[in-house]
Amino acid sequence: MAKYKFLLKILIVTLFLLISYTSHALAFDLDETVDDDIRKNYDSSKLVKDTNSDELEVLPDLPENLKNEPSIKSESKKTPVKPLTIRNVKISKGTSFDVVNTGKISDWQTKGTVVKFKTNSIIHKKGYTIPASTVFIGEIVESHQPQISCNGGLVAIKINTIIYNGESIPLKAYITRANDKIIFFNDIKGERRYLKTMWKKGNWGRSILNRMLTLTVNLGGKGSTILLAPFPFAYGTLCFGLNTLVSPVTAFFSKGGHVTINSGSKFRIKLTDDAYVN
Repeated sequence: MAKYKFLLKILIVTLFLLISYTSHALAFDLDETVDDDIRKNYDSSKLVKDTNSDELEVLPDLPENLKNEPSIKSESKKTPVKPLTIRNVKISKGTSFDVVNTGKISDWQTKGTVVKFKTNSIIHKKGYTIPASTVFIGEIVESHQPQISCNGGLVAIKINTIIYNGESIPLKAYITRANDKIIFFNDIKGERRYLKTMWKKGNWGRSILNRMLTLTVNLGGKGSTILLAPFPFAYGTLCFGLNTLVSPVTAFFSKGGHVTINSGSKFRIKLTDDAYVN
């Protein structure tokens, strides 16, 4: 029985190997056949020749409303660049101009107020000429009214533009003279009145002293009142002394003068940096 089982197994294995070998042989023959057919019928020269131009896909025409539409590139308009103006005339730093103000200037005007000046006559400089009525534009950069301690008002102006040949040209300048007075550090100041105010506050003591001196002289001229003569003098001296001591304190709490410059007053401006004009 065992002998038959062994023979059966050998038979099954033999059949399996025979079937596997036969299938590979068939597949190989099939592949060879397909390759032979492709080689016989394939002709690369016909790839272009067989292509009929009439058979190519033709795109439809654009609609009329899109034909006139500008392209994306044409829609992106470039911003025109303003040509750079070359200024070949140099106004050197430190150059001064005599001008007049076209409007009233005072410490009542606030910071940022625009002020204007103009030349009254033609100004000839080396290499260029400033015509008459050339306008200089400035701005108040600091301002305050009179303050205690007899401090006066203040106005500080910086010049930032010149209108030259109809064109606004930036420049930097400050004021060195205002209304025939020399200006230091560009500060136009109101009158500082401390000494004047202190003297004014002492008027009362001096007046009392003068009256008492007159009374003392009158009393001393009469024999019956000569003994009373020293008393008015002593009183006047006391009042004068006290008033002299107090007047500096009372003057400290007083205010100085306002800055008020009428239109048409003379000014002198001086450049703090080079400027260039055409």
